[in-house]
Amino acid sequence: MSFNTASLRLAGTASLLALLAPAAPAAADNLREALVGAYNTNPTLEAARANQRATDENVPINRAQGLPSLAVQATHIEFIQQSANAFTAPERNLGVNVQMLVPVYSGGAVRNAIAAAKERVEAGQADLRNTESTLFAQVVAAYMDVLRTEALVALATNNVAVLRTNLEATSDRFQIGDLTITDVAQSRSRLAVAEGDLQSAQANLIAARETYIRLVGQAPGELDAPPPLPGLPATVGEAIVSALENNPNLDAAKQRAEAAGFDTKVAGAGRLPTVGVFVNGDYSDFYGTLGGPISANFAQSEKTANAGVRVTIPLFQGGLPAARQRQAGARESAALEDVIAAERQIIAETRSTWSNWQAANAVIKSAQAAVEAAELSLEGLRAENSIGNRQVLDVLNGEQELLNARAQLVTARRNAYVAGFNLLALMGRAEARDLNLDTGGPLYDPQVNADRVSSKMWDWDRDPEPEPKSTRTVDIPPPDAMIGPQLLPGE
Repeated sequence: MSFNTASLRLAGTASLLALLAPAAPAAADNLREALVGAYNTNPTLEAARANQRATDENVPINRAQGLPSLAVQATHIEFIQQSANAFTAPERNLGVNVQMLVPVYSGGAVRNAIAAAKERVEAGQADLRNTESTLFAQVVAAYMDVLRTEALVALATNNVAVLRTNLEATSDRFQIGDLTITDVAQSRSRLAVAEGDLQSAQANLIAARETYIRLVGQAPGELDAPPPLPGLPATVGEAIVSALENNPNLDAAKQRAEAAGFDTKVAGAGRLPTVGVFVNGDYSDFYGTLGGPISANFAQSEKTANAGVRVTIPLFQGGLPAARQRQAGARESAALEDVIAAERQIIAETRSTWSNWQAANAVIKSAQAAVEAAELSLEGLRAENSIGNRQVLDVLNGEQELLNARAQLVTARRNAYVAGFNLLALMGRAEARDLNLDTGGPLYDPQVNADRVSSKMWDWDRDPEPEPKSTRTVDIPPPDAMIGPQLLPGE
């Protein structure tokens, strides 16, 4: 293998690393499109939105306990067997009862139950934010994994090509007695290992593309380099402050603790009096059968009505209200501890992710230096080998060192970007509203549904029949390990 040919191949491989650089290549799929695809079609996110809509309904459900209720009951009776002494008993009867109940006072149970439900709606909205940012973090990781594994496949492909050419050159030099059979065996061994590494890299690429399809709902095309991440903190302290103010998990824990406090008040209301107003109306019709032979002496229908106030004063319930209040208080204590636990978790994850991000950026610098040094070293090894001052094994080792350095650089760029995005997610800055996504319409706002249902009181109101909104991937062809022409060095 000539020095010029090898240099051209390695120069082609070096162009792979530009894939993860901030420069914008030719038009193709980009990270924004991937995030929009997941935002609009991912089943996990759609299910979380539907579950939040179910949580919204707890507000009108609890409010209904404090609203008037109206019921009508109609009963038709056929008296099949009469008493022998019942001379005026009717043969049949139609009874209609209308009852209206108006709760006036419930010890604060309804008011506090509504307040607890509203707090849980806000907690659910925070959970939905977390689901969204978690999904986006997964999409970013999948996107970067596809780019990384494509680059690694290209590096492995180039390495196989270089080693195959090296084996041919070594065999030719062996034929003329310039090298030994050991040199040929070493070259053949390295080629076999490189071919196995290529197979592994291709399998990893297929797996990465499958993950992308699962999250985004479509197959990846030629992926552009991702844009720079906005709003990354300058210090770990800044990251911690933002996370404590905006992290959705912490927000959800705080809202649940507030809701648990209202639950304790609801439980305590079980020992207080309740007051209600009732109105009853009854209509009865005996179809002309009341009174038997003297039915003419009786009215065959009648109407009655009554109204009143019902006051219920619990005197003894076997300790049930106290037990319920103690139970609710214990759950409130647990919810308050959950807030501290969430805060600790967020602080630890933010510091750890900051450290990973900083480490990956440092690895990028060291890997770039390693690539430059390995390229220079390999040039020298090949030149010295051509004049007999270096063995073939030295050249093979130099090629492997350069391959490892380039692979480390590709992986470090992937790790730095993913860690940076995860840091933004922990800080509460990795949601659709923060990323300015063009989703083809307005962003999903869970508060719209919460406002829509909060005051609904009509019993026959209903939403359209449920239908899945996410897209299926069964019709997407299985991905292969092919890479685009721009990824094939030396061609």
